Amino acid sequence: MAIFSSAEQVFPIFKVEHGCMVSMYGDLTIAYELSLPEIFTLSEDDYETYHQAWIKAVRLLPRNCILHKQDIFVRKTYQGEQGLPANFLTEAANRHFSGRSFPGHTCYLMLTQKAADRKQASTAFSGIMRKNISPKQVTDERMLPEFLEKAGQFERILSDSGFLRLERLNDEQITGTRLKAGLLEQYCFLTGPDEKPIIKDVHLKDRLQIGDQHALLFTLADAEDLPGLCGSRINYDKYGTDKTKFPVGFATQLNLLLDCNHIYNQYLFTGDPAKTLKQLEARKLRLQSLSAYSRENAIGRDATDAFLNEAIGQQRLPVRAHFNVLAWTDSKAELQDIKNRVGSSMAQIGASSRLESDGAAQIWWAGIPGNAADFPMNDTFDTFLEQGTCFLNLESNYRSDPPDQGIRFCDRLSSKPVFIDLFDAPRKAGITSNMGMLVCGTSGGGKSMTVNHILRTLYDQGAHCVTVDIGGSYKGLCSLVGGYYFTYEEDHPIRFNPFHLPEGQLLDTEKKETLKALLVTLWKQENESFIRSEYVALSNALQGYYQYLQQHPDIFACFDTFYDYLESGYRKTLRDQNVKDKDFDIDNFLYVLRPYYRGGEFDYLLNASENLNLLEQRFVVIELDSIKDHPILFPVATLLTMEMFLSKMRKLKGIRKVLTIDEAWKAIANSGMAGFIQYAFKTMRKFNGIPNVVTQELDDLISSPIIKDAIINNAHIKILMDMRGFINKFDKLQDVLGMPDKGKTQVLSVNKDNREVYIDLGGQVMKVFKNELSPEEYWAYTTEGRERVLVEEYAQKYGSVEKGIEALLKDLKNNSLNPITQQL
Repeated sequence: MAIFSSAEQVFPIFKVEHGCMVSMYGDLTIAYELSLPEIFTLSEDDYETYHQAWIKAVRLLPRNCILHKQDIFVRKTYQGEQGLPANFLTEAANRHFSGRSFPGHTCYLMLTQKAADRKQASTAFSGIMRKNISPKQVTDERMLPEFLEKAGQFERILSDSGFLRLERLNDEQITGTRLKAGLLEQYCFLTGPDEKPIIKDVHLKDRLQIGDQHALLFTLADAEDLPGLCGSRINYDKYGTDKTKFPVGFATQLNLLLDCNHIYNQYLFTGDPAKTLKQLEARKLRLQSLSAYSRENAIGRDATDAFLNEAIGQQRLPVRAHFNVLAWTDSKAELQDIKNRVGSSMAQIGASSRLESDGAAQIWWAGIPGNAADFPMNDTFDTFLEQGTCFLNLESNYRSDPPDQGIRFCDRLSSKPVFIDLFDAPRKAGITSNMGMLVCGTSGGGKSMTVNHILRTLYDQGAHCVTVDIGGSYKGLCSLVGGYYFTYEEDHPIRFNPFHLPEGQLLDTEKKETLKALLVTLWKQENESFIRSEYVALSNALQGYYQYLQQHPDIFACFDTFYDYLESGYRKTLRDQNVKDKDFDIDNFLYVLRPYYRGGEFDYLLNASENLNLLEQRFVVIELDSIKDHPILFPVATLLTMEMFLSKMRKLKGIRKVLTIDEAWKAIANSGMAGFIQYAFKTMRKFNGIPNVVTQELDDLISSPIIKDAIINNAHIKILMDMRGFINKFDKLQDVLGMPDKGKTQVLSVNKDNREVYIDLGGQVMKVFKNELSPEEYWAYTTEGRERVLVEEYAQKYGSVEKGIEALLKDLKNNSLNPITQQL
């Protein structure tokens, strides 16, 4: 250090053993690392409950105990994720987000039991003034167990609140190792918890400088600098509306919302309440005797008297408190900017910032973990525990699930990528009981982009994705992953082949029932009856047809060959069995189904010769926009889609299956498929299936009681986009969704201009994320008509979607005069 020849001569921590720090004066300190709630996720009631838990916990601490909470914020850069499947979009996302700056946050809590004969520190007397320090006493063997017992009760109350977790630090975590900085090194040398330890010079004489870091210390140490009012929370106007107030922690402006490297130190000194009140009584009497000479003395007397009345009348616990912000930068030119930022943050909570100069060294010295007993008490102020705990930092960054199990979004504060497991982790934790998903958002709110991103991620994780769409929102992604895309165009009509069986598979009961349902749908109208003998006849026809195929392996399975079999072989079988027309009229059956046979109006529909292996194809999109009102094509397409997914659901064991119905659910429900949707939402979870319904208008969902009960009540994952357009009628939507006021506040804070989405897991976990995409992802998912056409033209020109997007981005970056690009 600059003012001492050797740090060992003055360092205040004598020994660290058994997870306990012993100071040179015999003070005992234990340390915890805290996992705090994520920022922007708590409601007003949550903050109040959380605040009361801190009050109850601190009340349990013994006399002359010091609570020292230290929140360290060091800027980091995002380095991308390792271990994800290597593909075009994943690599593009890593390039896009790598190097992004975000505030790293680590929170520590130290509890210090002062030695019995400890001399009170002040600006005039501090351990930093002594050239050589040696312990004055040997620690009482009974002191540590009693202190640890109280600390255990303190820890239990905070943990039982459900808002935070405490992990007791061991010796290595406190002192550090050769490879990782410990608690002491992080503070003394201003390093992050994941950095390698490095020794730096510490200069304290005329400035505060650690290595090449220039530091400034701002304090809240005088009642005159404090806000007039304080509470457990404060309104954050950026996310509030006319109907809702968005809360954040009272001190959050000095923590995550303060954009610079800094440490926020919080001290609460419990002392001896009886002794404190006695001193205040003596002070009041002195002010009383001097009140006639000065109005300030009279005001001070009245304030002290009011403090004593509240302490005694309402059983308040008087404490002394101090809070400071230690901010630093490696550029002296930025010091003025830091002053402005800290001053603005303190003004946001109604406080005045005070830049410490003469006392900065002593305050910094006392901030060394385990040395809180050396804090200069003349830089503290009297307050009650209820008010003192308002200044504690209550929040941290968004946490991330394992990347290979989650969907990538970004946090709201710094747009750092975070991964959220929507399906497995919430079920294991008891937050959700199914994997049903409802996505709702107005046109242009980012709904299709979000669903595309979720489906692509699930596909990369090995899932089979079947999507029923009206509008072509998934064509780009389907082309990119090489999936099957079914749609109807006049020159390329939609084609299926439900009669085809992949090699090695036999006709099972489920397949037979699906084919019978298909044949009945084509044969009978909804008001026509279907008798038992007809059911038996169709069952025998299908059984006989597949036996016929086994005997003639050169015959291709399709509707045409099935029709040929009925006309020849099966007609003879019915005649041999003397089946009457009233039991099964084969002539009527063949006549009605003739349009689907070779040369008929719909001969293409059931005779596809490609895209046949739907069971093994992992990405399938059925786009129904052109046929959604067709009385024949639409029911057949929806029936075959459901059959395909049921086949995947039951036969692909251990593999995740995703059924997405985007807007098409309305048409499907009108075609008698509401029962299937209800069945899917209630049953798919047993087969590792995810049903997902996407809609623009929630009012449409609630208009059908069956759909409402099937989808909303069984969709424990709800993703909502910008709902500010519904702010005046949101109460109805809130009631239908069973959303608490906390969810309403968060939903109405969503801003589509920032690409934000609200995610609700089981009504328990509610967060707002940014769905920021790399340029490559954006162009792969875009649903804008002109942009989609542009991607298709580039893909055709360059041979693939990937190469087309790369060329398109290059042209856009270079402002190329390519006539295709000029269409934008």
